[in-house]
Amino acid sequence: MSELTIRVQEEDFDVGEELARLSESKPQVGAVACFVGLVRDMEGGGAIESMTLEHYPGMTEEKLRQTVAEAEERWPLEDCLVIHRTGRLEPGDRIVLAAATSAHRDAAFEACRFIIDWLKTSAPFWKQEQGSEGTRWVEQRDNDRAAARRWEKD
Repeated sequence: MSELTIRVQEEDFDVGEELARLSESKPQVGAVACFVGLVRDMEGGGAIESMTLEHYPGMTEEKLRQTVAEAEERWPLEDCLVIHRTGRLEPGDRIVLAAATSAHRDAAFEACRFIIDWLKTSAPFWKQEQGSEGTRWVEQRDNDRAAARRWEKD
């Protein structure tokens, strides 16, 4: 796993550049799967003007490293990348990029989904939405917890 595999940052990122970097000079890569999460403008019937994301420095990066390492154990991957932004974001801004490369698409798709499912429920990020109905902390959703449970080992 390279040092740039996990990044937590305030700055935006270029999805095309990041994905190109994952597969350049790697002719064994036959698939690149990715998920890009964006800030929505509506939640629960109210308009969202902005979202502020906070994290626990050090602990966040370690949890993301553990998640990527587990993905690399479960599937035959060439590389993975997770970029998660923090700070104040507005509707349409990119929040997260999770990507996986492999010789075959199934491994890349499954690993990418695994990473984002675990990130949504296990990484120490906190989201606060500011909007027409005031400010509120975003709670975990039942469907996010259900998605993560399907990856639990027996």
